Amino acid sequence: MQNTGKRSPATRQRLLEAAGEVFAERGYRDGTIQEICRRAGANIAAVNYHFRDKQSLYAEVFRYAHQRAAQQESGIAAGLVAEDRLRAYIRAFVGRILGEGRPAWHGILIAREIAQPSGMLDRLYEEEVRPRHEYLENLVREIAGPAVPRGRIRMCVFSIVGQCMFYRNARPVLAALYPKERMDPGRIAEHITEFSLDALREMRRAEESSNHG
Repeated sequence: MQNTGKRSPATRQRLLEAAGEVFAERGYRDGTIQEICRRAGANIAAVNYHFRDKQSLYAEVFRYAHQRAAQQESGIAAGLVAEDRLRAYIRAFVGRILGEGRPAWHGILIAREIAQPSGMLDRLYEEEVRPRHEYLENLVREIAGPAVPRGRIRMCVFSIVGQCMFYRNARPVLAALYPKERMDPGRIAEHITEFSLDALREMRRAEESSNHG
């Protein structure tokens, strides 16, 4: 194990990355500080110095993952029409949760926490999750139109997120059922987008027709 100074910003970054990988793979309860430190090449004293304890480390890792996700989404041009912004949002989301390699833990950790909440992050849900959820809700509203009741808009948001999460959570089952089928994130994102847009367009037409009938 490297004998790195516990005050080093580089040590803190390595701990964040290593903790993200461990928590994404094993969850909060089964991820251990010992394994995180082994991967980071740091000692347990460095965790205590930078993050105080395991719970604070997990909260900081989750915040870090969401900030990276927000940075990706900030690249979605505001000048695009709502349908293209939704397409970019879904593509970024699916790319994160189905990605491979070292950066993939960002999306996997978020997906794990959505599917199996640790109970550790109530405050962070308000700070990090709600703004992105509201962004998606506003996009859906813009596409579906002002006549659609808010409850239906919310259900549409849940449906979009649920479609994305399905491909993450059902990955082992899909691999067993369709071993030759390649899980291509781009193709999956496009399917979810077109499926959702068709439903939202039809919903808008139905509501407008009803109001003018």
